[in-house]
Amino acid sequence: MELDPESRLDATFAALADRTRRALLARLVAGDQPVAALAAPFDMSLAAVSKHLQILQRAGLISQSKQGRETLCKAEPAGVQAALVWLESCGQLGGEAHSAIERLLAAVMDDEELLSGEVFDPDADFD
Repeated sequence: MELDPESRLDATFAALADRTRRALLARLVAGDQPVAALAAPFDMSLAAVSKHLQILQRAGLISQSKQGRETLCKAEPAGVQAALVWLESCGQLGGEAHSAIERLLAAVMDDEELLSGEVFDPDADFD
């Protein structure tokens, strides 16, 4: 089912609100991976990881395709485009706020930082 633009934006922000999904997405930005390999570093069942992947896919942030017995996952960078456009349209993204968002986006893409438990702290950037 195709989502309307507002629902897609809601789904994108909801998907990115979860640390595990951000870490999964960051791993996929580094390269396409089968579900089993993608799930390996996480202390959860394959079924739980699959649910996270479904949420990312529904938001348009990843795609999945069958290759033999495996399901291959791929990051879809265009999936964040609507969120970036919306953030830019807020008009309050100058100076410090803009650099904080850049650091957040960099953290989302930094697999090692996310897997180590480092989390973006917005209060640290706006004190």
